[in-house]
Order: sequence, then C-alpha cells, then structure tokens
Amino acid sequence: MEARDERRLRALQKHLNTVKLLIVDELGYVPFTAVGSELLFDVFSQRYERGSTLVTSNLPFDEWTSVFGSERLTGALLDRLTHHVHILEMNGESFRLATSKKAQRRQTHAPQTHAPENHAPNAPTKTISQGDAEP
Repeated sequence: MEARDERRLRALQKHLNTVKLLIVDELGYVPFTAVGSELLFDVFSQRYERGSTLVTSNLPFDEWTSVFGSERLTGALLDRLTHHVHILEMNGESFRLATSKKAQRRQTHAPQTHAPENHAPNAPTKTISQGDAEP
C-alpha cells in the first residue's frame, strides 16, 4: 500500500513540475503538517526558476511560519518564492464579501414578488460559475 501511495505522490510531483503555471490559492488558510510543509517546499523548490507559480494568501509573510511550523523551512520557501517575482499587495474589502453585501441590500429593498407556479420557492434562479464571479 505504501509503495502505491509513494508512486502516486511521485507522479503528482512530476506533473506539478511540468505545468506552465501552478496556482496555489489561499495559502495559509489551513496550517500544514510537517510532512505537508516539506512536500509543498519540494514542489516550490523543483519549480524554482523553471516554471511560473502564482500564490495567493491573506497572511503577510511574517505570519507564514505559523502555517509551515518551521522558521527555517519558511525562510527557505520565501527565499525561493520572492526571488524574480512581482508581489501584488491588495488591501480592502473582499470582492466576494462586497458582492454578497450588495446582493443582500438589493434583496432587502426589492419589492416582494411571488415565484411562478412551476418554480420552486427556494431553488436558485441563476448559477454563477467561477468564470462569472470576478471580472
């Protein structure tokens, strides 16, 4: 069983090394285990100066040690991630939160209408895909 898991892991690592752009969204939302931190470090190290990597996080760099659990590993990771990069720091209200608040205000101020008979009252009227969510 371990050998099979090891083969899967190696295949995934090899695949992550070949993608042109690796996107890691919400890094730091959940802390990593020691093994998870080391695996992510390996991925970033293999991609260093070989492939494009985009990382988003709500945490400033000085708080990343709490995510990775090791000051030394975090320093080495940041060294690789911040070399030859463009850092975009965005402050302000979350786009998703602002959109939700706006929709809620519209619903609160909108006149009450009745759903058509063939429309379930709690069914969504529109599905938004990720491509529609942000401009």
